[in-house]
Amino acid sequence: MANIETSDAEKAAFFYGEMLGLELLMDHGWLRTYGSAETMRVQVSFASEGGSGTPVPDLSIEVDDVEAALARFKAAGIPVEYGPVSEPWGVRRFYVRDPFGKLVNILQHE
Repeated sequence: MANIETSDAEKAAFFYGEMLGLELLMDHGWLRTYGSAETMRVQVSFASEGGSGTPVPDLSIEVDDVEAALARFKAAGIPVEYGPVSEPWGVRRFYVRDPFGKLVNILQHE
């Protein structure tokens, strides 16, 4: 679970809820947790680069349809900083920044 500091939880609701389709799982007012009912393994990656010479992203989020996610981000006017590209290690991905400045790697395994 990643924890990102913000004083504007509505920006998180838009980016992670509406744009990425994550569900609001918990809301304490001062803390909101977004997620999915899918069973996932906890992973923490340590990298000297993001692959293909890109910066290391702060978060990586796997989606079911990377092209549909890309279309949502473009329609919302959120700049794509890298991609979309099919990488040699078997993912199609693109990078965007969330409202808090975090570089987010949106990917789908091919």
